[in-house]
Amino acid sequence: MGAITLDKVEKWFGEAQVIKGVDLEIADGEFVVFVGPSGCGKSTLLRMIGGLEDISRGRLLIDGRDVTDQPPSKRGLTMVFQSYALYPHMSVGDNMGFSLKVAGAPKADIDKAVAHAADVLKLTDYLDRRPKDLSGGQRQRVAIGRSIVRDPTAFLFDEPLSNLDAALRVEMRYEIAKLSQRLNRTMIYVTHDQVEAMTLADRIVVLEFGKIAQVGTPRELYENPANLFVAQFIGSPKMNVMACETDGAGYTLPGGRGGKAKVAGTATHLGIRPEHIGIGAAGTGQLDGTVDVTEYLGADTFVVVDGASGQITVRVTGDSTLKPGETVGLTFDPARLSFFDADGLALATG
Repeated sequence: MGAITLDKVEKWFGEAQVIKGVDLEIADGEFVVFVGPSGCGKSTLLRMIGGLEDISRGRLLIDGRDVTDQPPSKRGLTMVFQSYALYPHMSVGDNMGFSLKVAGAPKADIDKAVAHAADVLKLTDYLDRRPKDLSGGQRQRVAIGRSIVRDPTAFLFDEPLSNLDAALRVEMRYEIAKLSQRLNRTMIYVTHDQVEAMTLADRIVVLEFGKIAQVGTPRELYENPANLFVAQFIGSPKMNVMACETDGAGYTLPGGRGGKAKVAGTATHLGIRPEHIGIGAAGTGQLDGTVDVTEYLGADTFVVVDGASGQITVRVTGDSTLKPGETVGLTFDPARLSFFDADGLALATG
Protein backbone atom coordinates (compact mmCIF):
# COMPACT_ATOMS: atom_id res chain seq x y z
CA MET A 1 0.00 0.00 0.00
CA GLY A 2 1.24 3.50 -0.79
CA ALA A 3 -1.52 6.05 -0.25
CA ILE A 4 -0.05 9.41 0.77
CA THR A 5 -1.95 12.32 2.30
CA LEU A 6 -0.72 15.88 2.77
CA ASP A 7 -2.89 17.71 5.30
CA LYS A 8 -2.41 21.50 5.39
CA VAL A 9 1.35 21.07 5.03
CA GLU A 10 3.52 24.18 5.47
CA LYS A 11 7.24 24.82 5.31
CA TRP A 12 8.95 27.85 6.81
CA PHE A 13 12.60 28.85 6.56
CA GLY A 14 12.79 31.47 9.29
CA GLU A 15 10.30 34.17 8.33
CA ALA A 16 9.96 32.90 4.75
CA GLN A 17 7.07 30.55 3.98
CA VAL A 18 7.84 28.40 0.94
CA ILE A 19 5.03 25.80 1.19
CA LYS A 20 1.71 27.43 1.98
CA GLY A 21 -0.85 24.98 3.28
CA VAL A 22 -0.83 22.14 0.74
CA ASP A 23 -3.67 19.59 0.83
CA LEU A 24 -3.25 16.59 -1.46
CA GLU A 25 -4.44 12.98 -1.66
CA ILE A 26 -2.28 10.52 -3.62
CA ALA A 27 -3.82 7.10 -4.20
CA ASP A 28 -1.97 3.83 -3.89
CA GLY A 29 -0.23 3.02 -7.18
CA GLU A 30 -0.79 6.50 -8.63
CA PHE A 31 1.88 8.29 -10.65
CA VAL A 32 1.79 11.97 -9.62
CA VAL A 33 4.04 14.64 -11.09
CA PHE A 34 4.87 17.96 -9.41
CA VAL A 35 5.57 20.74 -11.92
CA GLY A 36 6.07 24.46 -11.69
CA PRO A 37 8.62 27.21 -12.33
CA SER A 38 11.91 27.38 -10.47
CA GLY A 39 11.39 28.36 -6.84
CA CYS A 40 7.75 27.22 -6.67
CA GLY A 41 8.54 24.65 -3.95
CA LYS A 42 8.16 21.37 -5.85
CA SER A 43 11.49 19.84 -4.75
CA THR A 44 11.02 21.12 -1.19
CA LEU A 45 7.59 19.46 -1.05
CA LEU A 46 9.07 16.19 -2.31
CA ARG A 47 11.84 16.33 0.28
CA MET A 48 9.24 16.94 3.00
CA ILE A 49 7.41 13.80 1.93
CA GLY A 50 10.69 11.87 1.96
CA GLY A 51 11.67 13.19 5.38
CA LEU A 52 14.69 15.14 4.18
CA GLU A 53 13.02 18.41 5.20
CA ASP A 54 11.00 18.91 8.37
CA ILE A 55 7.31 19.76 8.11
CA SER A 56 6.76 23.09 9.89
CA ARG A 57 2.99 22.70 10.20
CA GLY A 58 0.42 20.17 9.07
CA ARG A 59 0.52 16.40 8.78
CA LEU A 60 1.86 13.73 6.43
CA LEU A 61 0.09 10.37 6.41
CA ILE A 62 1.18 7.19 4.63
CA ASP A 63 -1.58 4.57 4.44
CA GLY A 64 -3.40 6.48 7.17
CA ARG A 65 -0.42 6.43 9.53
CA ASP A 66 0.87 9.79 10.73
CA VAL A 67 4.58 9.92 9.86
CA THR A 68 5.03 13.69 10.18
CA ASP A 69 7.77 13.34 12.78
CA GLN A 70 9.18 10.03 11.57
CA PRO A 71 12.72 9.89 10.11
CA PRO A 72 13.16 8.85 6.45
CA SER A 73 14.07 5.28 7.42
CA LYS A 74 10.66 4.78 9.05
CA ARG A 75 8.54 6.00 6.13
CA GLY A 76 9.13 3.13 3.72
CA LEU A 77 9.94 5.49 0.85
CA THR A 78 12.91 5.66 -1.46
CA MET A 79 14.30 8.59 -3.44
CA VAL A 80 16.04 8.91 -6.81
CA PHE A 81 17.97 12.15 -7.37
CA GLN A 82 19.44 14.04 -10.34
CA SER A 83 22.86 12.77 -9.32
CA TYR A 84 23.36 9.02 -9.70
CA ALA A 85 25.51 8.94 -6.51
CA LEU A 86 26.95 5.50 -7.36
CA TYR A 87 30.01 4.08 -5.64
CA PRO A 88 32.68 4.08 -8.38
CA HIS A 89 34.68 1.20 -6.88
CA MET A 90 31.66 -1.13 -6.69
CA SER A 91 30.06 -3.19 -9.44
CA VAL A 92 26.53 -2.51 -10.63
CA GLY A 93 25.25 -5.45 -8.59
CA ASP A 94 27.04 -4.31 -5.44
CA ASN A 95 25.74 -0.76 -5.87
CA MET A 96 22.15 -1.96 -6.16
CA GLY A 97 22.40 -4.32 -3.20
CA PHE A 98 24.43 -2.08 -0.89
CA SER A 99 21.53 -0.78 1.19
CA LEU A 100 20.37 -4.34 1.91
CA LYS A 101 23.91 -5.36 2.80
CA VAL A 102 24.19 -2.48 5.27
CA ALA A 103 20.85 -3.52 6.76
CA GLY A 104 22.26 -7.00 7.37
CA ALA A 105 20.09 -8.90 4.90
CA PRO A 106 21.19 -12.45 4.01
CA LYS A 107 23.29 -12.70 0.86
CA ALA A 108 20.72 -14.97 -0.81
CA ASP A 109 18.01 -12.34 -0.27
CA ILE A 110 20.26 -9.59 -1.61
CA ASP A 111 21.13 -11.60 -4.72
CA LYS A 112 17.46 -12.35 -5.36
CA ALA A 113 16.42 -8.70 -4.99
CA VAL A 114 19.27 -7.48 -7.21
CA ALA A 115 18.49 -10.08 -9.88
CA HIS A 116 14.82 -9.01 -9.88
CA ALA A 117 15.70 -5.31 -10.17
CA ALA A 118 18.23 -6.03 -12.91
CA ASP A 119 15.64 -8.00 -14.86
CA VAL A 120 13.08 -5.19 -14.56
CA LEU A 121 15.62 -2.57 -15.71
CA LYS A 122 17.40 -4.71 -18.34
CA LEU A 123 20.69 -4.57 -16.42
CA THR A 124 21.34 -8.31 -16.02
CA ASP A 125 24.27 -8.23 -18.47
CA TYR A 126 25.88 -5.31 -16.65
CA LEU A 127 25.91 -6.52 -13.04
CA ASP A 128 29.69 -7.05 -12.98
CA ARG A 129 30.58 -3.72 -14.58
CA ARG A 130 31.67 -0.55 -12.79
CA PRO A 131 29.69 2.70 -13.15
CA LYS A 132 32.45 4.26 -15.30
CA ASP A 133 31.77 1.60 -17.95
CA LEU A 134 28.10 2.58 -18.31
CA SER A 135 26.25 5.26 -20.25
CA GLY A 136 24.34 8.02 -18.46
CA GLY A 137 21.04 6.25 -19.00
CA GLN A 138 22.41 2.98 -17.67
CA ARG A 139 23.78 4.71 -14.57
CA GLN A 140 20.39 6.24 -13.91
CA ARG A 141 18.80 2.80 -14.23
CA VAL A 142 21.27 1.50 -11.65
CA ALA A 143 20.24 4.33 -9.30
CA ILE A 144 16.59 3.35 -9.82
CA GLY A 145 17.50 -0.31 -9.29
CA ARG A 146 19.07 0.58 -5.96
CA SER A 147 15.63 1.88 -4.95
CA ILE A 148 13.73 -1.13 -6.30
CA VAL A 149 15.69 -3.63 -4.18
CA ARG A 150 14.44 -1.91 -1.04
CA ASP A 151 10.85 -2.79 -2.00
CA PRO A 152 9.55 0.67 -0.97
CA THR A 153 6.00 1.81 -0.32
CA ALA A 154 6.51 4.61 -2.85
CA PHE A 155 9.19 6.03 -5.14
CA LEU A 156 10.17 9.70 -5.03
CA PHE A 157 11.95 11.08 -8.13
CA ASP A 158 13.64 14.49 -7.99
CA GLU A 159 14.28 15.54 -11.63
CA PRO A 160 16.06 12.23 -12.36
CA LEU A 161 16.57 12.92 -16.08
CA SER A 162 18.00 16.43 -15.85
CA ASN A 163 21.59 15.29 -16.42
CA LEU A 164 20.81 13.30 -19.57
CA ASP A 165 20.94 14.46 -23.18
CA ALA A 166 17.77 14.73 -25.25
CA ALA A 167 17.89 11.23 -26.74
CA LEU A 168 18.56 9.58 -23.37
CA ARG A 169 15.77 11.58 -21.74
CA VAL A 170 13.29 10.13 -24.24
CA GLU A 171 14.63 6.63 -23.65
CA MET A 172 14.54 6.91 -19.86
CA ARG A 173 11.09 8.49 -19.91
CA TYR A 174 9.86 5.37 -21.66
CA GLU A 175 11.71 3.16 -19.16
CA ILE A 176 10.15 4.94 -16.17
CA ALA A 177 6.67 4.67 -17.70
CA LYS A 178 7.15 0.92 -18.20
CA LEU A 179 8.59 0.61 -14.70
CA SER A 180 5.48 2.22 -13.25
CA GLN A 181 3.27 -0.25 -15.10
CA ARG A 182 5.30 -3.27 -14.00
CA LEU A 183 5.71 -2.36 -10.33
CA ASN A 184 2.31 -0.68 -9.80
CA ARG A 185 3.75 1.37 -6.93
CA THR A 186 3.03 4.93 -5.95
CA MET A 187 5.41 7.32 -7.67
CA ILE A 188 5.88 11.05 -7.07
CA TYR A 189 8.00 12.74 -9.68
CA VAL A 190 9.36 16.30 -9.73
CA THR A 191 10.25 17.93 -13.04
CA HIS A 192 10.25 21.27 -14.83
CA ASP A 193 9.84 19.45 -18.17
CA GLN A 194 6.24 19.59 -19.38
CA VAL A 195 6.73 16.68 -21.77
CA GLU A 196 7.78 14.43 -18.89
CA ALA A 197 4.80 15.59 -16.85
CA MET A 198 2.26 15.16 -19.65
CA THR A 199 3.50 11.73 -20.78
CA LEU A 200 4.19 10.11 -17.40
CA ALA A 201 1.55 11.37 -14.98
CA ASP A 202 -1.78 9.93 -13.95
CA ARG A 203 -2.28 13.35 -12.35
CA ILE A 204 -0.24 16.55 -12.45
CA VAL A 205 0.11 18.93 -9.51
CA VAL A 206 0.92 22.45 -10.73
CA LEU A 207 2.62 24.52 -8.02
CA GLU A 208 2.80 28.32 -7.94
CA PHE A 209 4.69 30.11 -5.15
CA GLY A 210 4.24 27.27 -2.70
CA LYS A 211 0.53 26.71 -3.40
CA ILE A 212 -1.30 24.24 -5.60
CA ALA A 213 -2.62 26.08 -8.65
CA GLN A 214 -4.45 23.03 -10.03
CA VAL A 215 -4.49 19.24 -9.78
CA GLY A 216 -5.78 17.05 -12.58
CA THR A 217 -5.04 14.63 -15.36
CA PRO A 218 -2.82 15.90 -18.17
CA ARG A 219 -5.89 16.23 -20.40
CA GLU A 220 -7.86 18.15 -17.77
CA LEU A 221 -5.06 20.65 -17.24
CA TYR A 222 -4.44 21.09 -20.96
CA GLU A 223 -8.06 21.46 -22.02
CA ASN A 224 -9.55 23.11 -18.93
CA PRO A 225 -6.96 25.18 -17.07
CA ALA A 226 -8.31 26.62 -13.83
CA ASN A 227 -6.50 29.92 -14.21
CA LEU A 228 -4.18 31.94 -16.42
CA PHE A 229 -1.06 30.61 -14.71
CA VAL A 230 -1.88 26.99 -15.55
CA ALA A 231 -3.08 27.96 -19.03
CA GLN A 232 0.27 29.49 -19.89
CA PHE A 233 2.43 27.00 -18.02
CA ILE A 234 1.00 23.75 -19.39
CA GLY A 235 1.52 23.24 -23.10
CA SER A 236 4.38 23.78 -25.51
CA PRO A 237 3.90 26.20 -27.14
CA LYS A 238 1.84 27.72 -24.35
CA MET A 239 -1.77 28.81 -24.73
CA ASN A 240 -2.25 32.10 -26.55
CA VAL A 241 -3.80 34.68 -24.21
CA MET A 242 -5.13 38.04 -25.36
CA ALA A 243 -7.20 40.85 -23.89
CA CYS A 244 -10.93 40.78 -24.66
CA GLU A 245 -14.29 42.20 -23.67
CA THR A 246 -17.46 40.13 -23.25
CA ASP A 247 -21.18 40.96 -23.06
CA GLY A 248 -22.61 37.52 -22.23
CA ALA A 249 -23.32 36.62 -25.85
CA GLY A 250 -19.97 37.26 -27.48
CA TYR A 251 -16.46 38.65 -27.19
CA THR A 252 -14.55 41.50 -28.80
CA LEU A 253 -10.79 41.57 -29.37
CA PRO A 254 -8.48 44.57 -29.83
CA GLY A 255 -9.08 45.79 -33.37
CA GLY A 256 -12.86 45.44 -33.13
CA ARG A 257 -13.48 41.89 -34.33
CA GLY A 258 -14.53 38.91 -32.22
CA GLY A 259 -17.13 36.17 -32.15
CA LYS A 260 -20.01 34.53 -30.33
CA ALA A 261 -19.54 32.93 -26.93
CA LYS A 262 -21.70 32.48 -23.85
CA VAL A 263 -19.51 33.36 -20.89
CA ALA A 264 -20.64 33.16 -17.26
CA GLY A 265 -19.21 36.39 -15.93
CA THR A 266 -17.08 39.24 -17.20
CA ALA A 267 -13.96 38.07 -19.00
CA THR A 268 -10.87 40.21 -19.47
CA HIS A 269 -8.77 37.61 -21.29
CA LEU A 270 -9.37 34.96 -23.93
CA GLY A 271 -7.17 31.89 -24.32
CA ILE A 272 -6.80 29.46 -27.20
CA ARG A 273 -4.28 26.72 -27.98
CA PRO A 274 -2.09 27.07 -31.11
CA GLU A 275 -3.67 24.01 -32.78
CA HIS A 276 -7.17 25.47 -32.49
CA ILE A 277 -6.48 28.44 -34.75
CA GLY A 278 -6.92 28.36 -38.51
CA ILE A 279 -4.99 30.57 -40.94
CA GLY A 280 -6.73 32.12 -43.95
CA ALA A 281 -6.88 35.29 -46.00
CA ALA A 282 -6.71 38.69 -44.33
CA GLY A 283 -10.13 39.98 -43.33
CA THR A 284 -11.43 36.54 -42.37
CA GLY A 285 -11.86 35.14 -38.88
CA GLN A 286 -11.36 36.94 -35.59
CA LEU A 287 -8.02 38.65 -36.09
CA ASP A 288 -5.62 39.85 -38.79
CA GLY A 289 -1.87 39.82 -38.40
CA THR A 290 1.48 39.59 -40.12
CA VAL A 291 3.59 36.44 -40.11
CA ASP A 292 6.70 37.22 -38.08
CA VAL A 293 8.49 33.87 -37.75
CA THR A 294 7.93 30.29 -38.92
CA GLU A 295 9.46 27.36 -37.02
CA TYR A 296 9.62 24.15 -39.03
CA LEU A 297 9.60 21.00 -36.84
CA GLY A 298 8.92 18.30 -39.39
CA ALA A 299 5.32 17.15 -38.88
CA ASP A 300 4.37 20.59 -37.56
CA THR A 301 5.24 24.21 -38.22
CA PHE A 302 4.73 26.92 -35.61
CA VAL A 303 3.72 30.23 -37.17
CA VAL A 304 4.15 33.33 -35.01
CA VAL A 305 1.77 36.10 -36.09
CA ASP A 306 1.93 39.74 -34.96
CA GLY A 307 -1.47 41.38 -34.62
CA ALA A 308 -3.48 43.86 -32.57
CA SER A 309 -3.60 41.31 -29.72
CA GLY A 310 0.16 40.80 -29.66
CA GLN A 311 2.03 37.72 -30.80
CA ILE A 312 -0.12 34.68 -31.57
CA THR A 313 1.41 31.24 -32.15
CA VAL A 314 -0.41 28.92 -34.54
CA ARG A 315 0.34 25.22 -35.05
CA VAL A 316 -0.08 24.15 -38.70
CA THR A 317 1.08 21.15 -40.73
CA GLY A 318 4.73 20.81 -41.59
CA ASP A 319 4.13 21.41 -45.30
CA SER A 320 2.97 24.99 -44.73
CA THR A 321 4.33 27.50 -47.27
CA LEU A 322 3.69 30.64 -45.20
CA LYS A 323 6.53 33.15 -45.22
CA PRO A 324 7.45 36.02 -42.87
CA GLY A 325 5.79 39.28 -43.96
CA GLU A 326 2.56 37.73 -45.24
CA THR A 327 -0.71 39.19 -43.92
CA VAL A 328 -3.16 36.55 -42.75
CA GLY A 329 -6.50 36.17 -40.98
CA LEU A 330 -6.83 33.98 -37.88
CA THR A 331 -9.98 31.97 -37.18
CA PHE A 332 -10.60 30.66 -33.67
CA ASP A 333 -12.41 27.36 -33.05
CA PRO A 334 -15.42 28.54 -30.99
CA ALA A 335 -15.61 25.23 -29.09
CA ARG A 336 -12.00 25.57 -27.87
CA LEU A 337 -12.02 29.02 -26.30
CA SER A 338 -11.14 29.67 -22.65
CA PHE A 339 -12.09 32.86 -20.82
CA PHE A 340 -10.57 34.34 -17.67
CA ASP A 341 -11.70 37.12 -15.35
CA ALA A 342 -9.68 40.02 -13.95
CA ASP A 343 -8.29 37.75 -11.21
CA GLY A 344 -7.06 35.26 -13.78
CA LEU A 345 -9.65 32.59 -12.89
CA ALA A 346 -11.33 30.53 -15.59
CA LEU A 347 -14.98 31.30 -16.39
CA ALA A 348 -17.58 28.74 -17.41
CA THR A 349 -18.78 28.81 -21.00
CA GLY A 350 -21.93 27.37 -22.54
